[in-house]
Amino acid sequence: MQHKGLRLAKDFQVAIGNKRSQCAEMTLPPGESEGGPDNKHRGSDQWLFVVSGKGTAIVDKRRVRLQAGTILLIEQGETHEIRNTGTTPLKTVNFYVPPAYNAAGGELPRGKP
Repeated sequence: MQHKGLRLAKDFQVAIGNKRSQCAEMTLPPGESEGGPDNKHRGSDQWLFVVSGKGTAIVDKRRVRLQAGTILLIEQGETHEIRNTGTTPLKTVNFYVPPAYNAAGGELPRGKP
């Protein structure tokens, strides 16, 4: 068993994981964004859960409004960008299956822990 308290205070940080899945926290200040039209996970699905704040997700050119309680599945290979459109930080918890990043936040090769 593993456990960790999330602080949701940094831009992006891998929190916990194993060879099959991974959890990361992301906080975007108002007006900031992460990703873009070339951003995609080659070998991982991403589940994004909004803890607080408001924003927009653009996934393969489709827009989805984000607010506290929203959960979004971004499937492997889908291009995506997350934008904070609110006046407070947009705080999310993200799950990657299989892991997408190493402990330092660098992207892993396709589907390898």
